[in-house]
Amino acid sequence: MNLEWMAWTPVTAGFFLTIAVILVGMTIWEIVSPCVARRGFLPLTTTRGDRLFIGLLGSAYIHLSWIGLTTSPVWVATAISVCFLIIVMRWG
Repeated sequence: MNLEWMAWTPVTAGFFLTIAVILVGMTIWEIVSPCVARRGFLPLTTTRGDRLFIGLLGSAYIHLSWIGLTTSPVWVATAISVCFLIIVMRWG
């Protein structure tokens, strides 16, 4: 398999590995404890998978906004994104 088209840096590999671990963890969690759709502060009824998707999508927007609007380190956006994801997963 030729992967030269992708700039495989340690950060890139870590990102994809983290997403893979999250997906495997969510799958195992769903098998062990099936999810019940619920309504939190989000204006729709969601499952864990829905909230994960919304949280990851929101985190992507946070990072894009951060990169486009500030010159601060991206690690700050990552910290904000982790907090956002935790809030959405817990209370969303």
